[in-house]
Amino acid sequence: MKELALAGNPNSGKTSLFNILTGSSQHVGNWPGVTVEKKSGLFRKNKDIIIQDLPGIYSLSPYTSEEVISRNYLLSGNADGILDVVDATNLERNLYLSLQLIETGILVVLALNMSDVVVVEKQGKWIDTTKLSYQLGVPVVATSALKKTGIDQVMRQALREIERTDETIYPIYDSHFEAALSEIIRILGNAVPQKQARFYAIKLFERDKELSEQLVLSDFQKTEIEDAIRITEEIYTEDAETIVVNARYEFIESAVKMALQADVNQLSLSDKIDRIVTNRYLALPIFAVVMWLVYFLSIQTIGTMGTDWTNDILFGEWIPNGVKSLLEQLAVADWLQSLIIDRIIAGCGAVLGFVPQIFVLFICLGILEDIGYMSRIAFVMDRIFRRFGLSGKSFIPMLISTGCGVPGVMASRTIENERDRRITIMTTTFMPCSAKLPIISLIAGAFFPSNIWIAPSAYFVGMGAIVLSGIALKKTAILNCPQKVRQKILVKGFSSVLHRTKSF
Repeated sequence: MKELALAGNPNSGKTSLFNILTGSSQHVGNWPGVTVEKKSGLFRKNKDIIIQDLPGIYSLSPYTSEEVISRNYLLSGNADGILDVVDATNLERNLYLSLQLIETGILVVLALNMSDVVVVEKQGKWIDTTKLSYQLGVPVVATSALKKTGIDQVMRQALREIERTDETIYPIYDSHFEAALSEIIRILGNAVPQKQARFYAIKLFERDKELSEQLVLSDFQKTEIEDAIRITEEIYTEDAETIVVNARYEFIESAVKMALQADVNQLSLSDKIDRIVTNRYLALPIFAVVMWLVYFLSIQTIGTMGTDWTNDILFGEWIPNGVKSLLEQLAVADWLQSLIIDRIIAGCGAVLGFVPQIFVLFICLGILEDIGYMSRIAFVMDRIFRRFGLSGKSFIPMLISTGCGVPGVMASRTIENERDRRITIMTTTFMPCSAKLPIISLIAGAFFPSNIWIAPSAYFVGMGAIVLSGIALKKTAILNCPQKVRQKILVKGFSSVLHRTKSF
């Protein structure tokens, strides 16, 4: 029996292709020790081929449980080949995973899914699979899981690759980076399988703690590897992880530029918008305007109208008056009436009063997320925020927290990485919001009436606490615990807004 791993980004058409290839001969279970769904099946046209559907991932770095599962499976040696499903409409992003799959040393066939859509979305452009195959060093076959075209061709190519015995052709990066990788491979020697040596070298260069702990290396080997990394960092004046990311994307940019057949001066509408919203000088002003609109709609106008109605009418008149009439008819004691109306109902009203604001906030954030703006501003802010242990997506919750901390903390749910989300929640609470500022002013006026700098200092102390706590949490091991594993449930559109509001 041969085993073929089906890998790819989420929403790349991987599951659709898996269903076509296996038909009804599927087995659904869980990966060992976790609750992440495990799907495998026999190829309909050859029952000697097991197709293993890996979780949808963006990379082989151990940031999520799905990425850890996929990486451990590929390094276990069980897979005889990889069928990499690539969304042709998001080629650059998908190829980032493809390069890492090739680096594992396992034979890869690239299924260029939705390639027919590219011609429409890219205004007449098309992808030359021959040139892309030449650049990547792996077979590339154009497919469409929706139209069920190219499926037989890609599987024939995959079955041929499984039987191959020659060595994998790896992507070649910048000379200084390649020199560092060669040195690390030399230092590793026989500590890792030869065909996986390049993958381990890159991960060690990135200072991947989880992978380095799995290897049995002497202190001398570890020192030599660290020296090679440090020297390379000095050459590039960048940290190791950034060097790897830049090297991969430079390679991808070159490969796509050669494979995408079109007038280089012709930009799609999406490209034109990207050039504006990610522009070095325009990105932050545009973002400020967008977030002001989100804040204005959710906190100041529509959301506040709902909150005022909830507090003043629903929990201010209707419910208390109705409950009071009922309690009086039942001859309930005055103290119990006061407890129910003034404490329980009023307390619930104080919390539920935020629901309209949260609801409108998630509608706005959901729209920004669906049109792709959130990922673009996160890209712009990520380099700055990473210095303080935060994600680029942390900026939005913090900005919202200047108005109110509750919707700010709730907005952190849009951050996919659990560790980044936890750090954001912990640091966002230090943000001086509109409820804290009157308290700061009151204390400053009462105890330090002659010192005008106390109140502003308290504000900036809160900002400083965010920076310091972010750096401290980045260094600590408290948040490095394995991410809780749960099955991914795809919730789109309005149902996502309802779900998040219900969670609040």
